[in-house]
Amino acid sequence: MSKSLKRVTRALLDAGLTAAPLEMSDLTKTAQQAADAVGCHLDQIAKSIIFRGGQSGQAILFITAGGHQVDAAKAAVCAGEPLGKADAALIRAQTGFAIGGVAPIGHLNPIRAFYDPRLSEFEVIYAAAGTPRHVFPIAPGDLIAISDAEPADFTAS
Repeated sequence: MSKSLKRVTRALLDAGLTAAPLEMSDLTKTAQQAADAVGCHLDQIAKSIIFRGGQSGQAILFITAGGHQVDAAKAAVCAGEPLGKADAALIRAQTGFAIGGVAPIGHLNPIRAFYDPRLSEFEVIYAAAGTPRHVFPIAPGDLIAISDAEPADFTAS
């Protein structure tokens, strides 16, 4: 088991959740690939989109429904600072994950997080579990709690 997958599994266990990551036979790098592999609605996939704070230089996480796109202007308002592209080095340094498998939990360092309310319309959602081949099922309220994400309007209309 990879270090990344172990951190996600540990975060779930530490939160008292019994959900275990699922290994997919196909890659789950995109939300559509993940939805197809799991057999769920595209919006049940919780994407982890990371921007770099223009003033803080820190990674900022936006957990969004699979079919939604982050509106950079709205996201900047939520973050309270201009946002720029987060490069692979910043993402790896702050979260410990590689692009394509960034989980919303189990980060190496604390991260500010915002949550797309669309995800709360489902009983179960699926998020990356630290690798391009693993996802984990979770109730939306549990994900909000363990990711310490703030529900916010940051998606494109």
